[in-house]
Amino acid sequence: MNQYQNKLYQEKKIVAIGGGHGLGRVLAAIRDFGSNATGIVATTDNGGSTGRIRHCQGGIAWGDTRNCINQLITEPSTASMMFEYRFRGQGELDGHNLGNLMLTALDNLSVRPLEAINLIRTLLNVSINILPMSEHPSDLTALSVDGKIVTGETSVDEMTEDLIRLELSPQVPATREAIEAIAQADAIILGPGSFLTSVMPPLLLPELGKAIAKNRQAILVYIDNLAPEYGPARNMNLNRKLIWCQRACSGRQVDVVLCGASPAPLEDKCCRIVVRKLASPNKGWRHEREKLKQAIEELLITELYMTK
Repeated sequence: MNQYQNKLYQEKKIVAIGGGHGLGRVLAAIRDFGSNATGIVATTDNGGSTGRIRHCQGGIAWGDTRNCINQLITEPSTASMMFEYRFRGQGELDGHNLGNLMLTALDNLSVRPLEAINLIRTLLNVSINILPMSEHPSDLTALSVDGKIVTGETSVDEMTEDLIRLELSPQVPATREAIEAIAQADAIILGPGSFLTSVMPPLLLPELGKAIAKNRQAILVYIDNLAPEYGPARNMNLNRKLIWCQRACSGRQVDVVLCGASPAPLEDKCCRIVVRKLASPNKGWRHEREKLKQAIEELLITELYMTK
């Protein structure tokens, strides 16, 4: 299989979609793709430092983007230490991450949020493309089975009822470069991460879901979480999550599911299950970067070369 490794990284384009820690793990695992890899990041977070900045300054949520960039930094420097610095103490700065503030400031100085990200990527020598799912601010809105409606990621995570529907409020356009990246991709990865508040937000953009459906040549991969989630997603089994993804992607079914353990039988008999040991040795709920890298590499070589 080694004969295909260089071909994979040099010839194929890969897009990973999600938010927060999960997407950051995947991007770190596919770092060797360099500029052939693209991360499309959720921008709906309204908690913590990000939420406070959005409340005061408006704009998109920067926390997930910052988290992804942090996991891609390979050369420690004064700039990287600044980007990762979090204020402690008393007063308004307590709890704020300097990286969030830097991105907010650059956004205010730039024409587009994407320009702010690219400036930070250049500063920190990050080769993988990082794209916000949208350059317009939006929040999650959820409708529960008992008719309750809540708005905001933190509120959705705190719900105990099952959900009927999840949508963006207001509905915003997807970033043009994200749609182009999906159209050119040989592989598209969804997850891991919080299903409702990291994986789903980008898929709620109609143009993005349609772009995934239109690119029938790309292999669509779903990486399942290693541990149960909190909130409404806790009651969603893998079958239901795949149905939600299929619905958001205009009927496009996931081709392969990458799991840390054998799941219950899937309703979609065409979906292939790949089981690998992916957990970090000291934190069983977290994907270990090198294990994830090897699993993704093996999966893509098999699907893109050996089965063609």
